[in-house]
Amino acid sequence: MKKIGIVVKPDPEAVKTADGLEHWLRSKNIDVVRKENLPPRRTFTENDSPLAPPDLFCIFVLGGDGTFLSAVRWIGDQDIPIIGVKFGEVGFLAETAAEDLFSAAEDILNDAFTITPRMRLQVKVMHADSDLGYETVLNDIVINKGALARLAHIDTYINDHYITTYSADGLIVATPTGSTAYSLAAGGPIVHPEVPGIIITPICPFTLTNRPLIVSDSASIKIRPAKKSTNLMLTFDGQAGFEINEDHTIIISKGPYPVNMITMPEQTYFDVLKAKLRWSGGRI
Repeated sequence: MKKIGIVVKPDPEAVKTADGLEHWLRSKNIDVVRKENLPPRRTFTENDSPLAPPDLFCIFVLGGDGTFLSAVRWIGDQDIPIIGVKFGEVGFLAETAAEDLFSAAEDILNDAFTITPRMRLQVKVMHADSDLGYETVLNDIVINKGALARLAHIDTYINDHYITTYSADGLIVATPTGSTAYSLAAGGPIVHPEVPGIIITPICPFTLTNRPLIVSDSASIKIRPAKKSTNLMLTFDGQAGFEINEDHTIIISKGPYPVNMITMPEQTYFDVLKAKLRWSGGRI
């Protein structure tokens, strides 16, 4: 008997649709494991909640991108396929819309879908000489200054080679999947998910020559707040975060475990881009 997970945002319409999906799946003799979306947390721990059952056939996510990222954290390093169903405002990570949910679910049950692996970043956090632990992210890690802080000064190294000290409101290190999230809003490039790269995007840099940078996905990126840096926040996919200072070092590299995203035959990445960014596709 197949077992399917459902992660739903706390929205009346999404919950109602999840109820219908659960009933429909159970009518087909499919076991359902349902999980509510977890709110973001201001702590840093490696195993703060139980992972999804390893025998799940797939996971349906009913919500926006934040709910999807929460579900990815629930999967952890497991290779459980996942599909997003749009109930949020933008939904770059959603593969289908609510009105097409049941036809998509029928296709998935009949194995009429493909899997597209999406790279994640592995993030190691150190305080002085001590390892605090690891996090993995699908979209990005972000260093932001607090509301009353001045410019953040962030020393940046690639493969232990010093590159620059960004003086900015913050710094984003993103995957190609995350290129359409906060990095895009900060002026970063759109990068196709199959491009093997990591994006470094400063947020409102003080020096205009500090531009977004794409490096190889084989690179190791080390970032560290400069001396006397205070009131800085490090966040992981917008789902968890904590305050950092000059004693913290963050080392980012390609993670060994991608996210297996379900893609439907009639949907392409560029269709999503055109819809979400409202590209006309016509001539000017």
